[in-house]
Amino acid sequence: MLSIGLILVLLSTALIGCSDDSSSEKGEKIEWKLGHLGNEEHIWNKTALKFAEVLEEKTDGQIKVKVFPNEQLGNEVDNINMIQSGTADMVVAGESMQNWASKSALMAVPYAFNDTESMRNIIDGDLGKEINEQIEEKVGLKPVYYHVRAPRNLTSNKEIKSPEDLDGFKMRVPNVPLFVDAWEAAGANPQVMAFSEVFTALQQNVIDGQENPYDLIHSANFNEVQEYVNETEHVNGWVYVLVGKKQFESLTPELQDAVMEAGQEAQEFADNLFEEEISKYKKELQEKGMKINSNVDKEAFKEAMKPAIEKSLNEEQLDLYNRILEEQK
Repeated sequence: MLSIGLILVLLSTALIGCSDDSSSEKGEKIEWKLGHLGNEEHIWNKTALKFAEVLEEKTDGQIKVKVFPNEQLGNEVDNINMIQSGTADMVVAGESMQNWASKSALMAVPYAFNDTESMRNIIDGDLGKEINEQIEEKVGLKPVYYHVRAPRNLTSNKEIKSPEDLDGFKMRVPNVPLFVDAWEAAGANPQVMAFSEVFTALQQNVIDGQENPYDLIHSANFNEVQEYVNETEHVNGWVYVLVGKKQFESLTPELQDAVMEAGQEAQEFADNLFEEEISKYKKELQEKGMKINSNVDKEAFKEAMKPAIEKSLNEEQLDLYNRILEEQK
């Protein structure tokens, strides 16, 4: 009798377990946390909210994405570590992933891409897939969609058309050794400085210029202390919106499809918003008195910086860099 009773208990436990598994596949509520550094009005945040809305709709409310802007969950690297430990699920990240995946450094290398369109072709092609695969393998994150970043341009109080115009030019650069080396090679005197200090440094003539995309030139009001935007477009880059590979693979195939479909819709939303916003910022800067110098010899800047870029890249990165250049010929 004891044996029969034990068998019945085991059978009932097994049945309950099967029932729980089935119900979790069909309707268990899932909440993902997505962190990024943009503010509430930033294109990354607007698109993340759109992605969350579409995904919730596609999964009948089964997957909800809670978005945390303003580095509420920490910086990019903090977020990645949290995803790997299971305390967060999604992040907007770029070249900082080179700490794990060497090839992701190419997401922000000076003059790796001829222009934004060329970069999109690379991202969507075989070389972009190569970067994706290494991120999945080494970082444990799966790209869902991406954001193109506006090209970085050089601001100044005089026209700068070629590297020859940089003689004695003191400029701020972020704390990125590759940027320092590249601008030194081009003939400038680059100085690492926190972004929050740049406006005052320009105002007091501590530096002569700085480099950033149109959205940051606009938000920092550099038009008040700089006369020109010189369209060097020296860095075309992008960031991915990624989900933890473990989190993604724990979903049913149907839910995985829903995530990627929502990502595709978010991609289209982001691309449209990007074109609108960057054009708007450029126009507003012009209305505020800034002059746009589009007569820049980008090829000369590229050639001047190339030796420093090649020296800074490791063997794997240099191989990918050369193949990216070859693809665009």
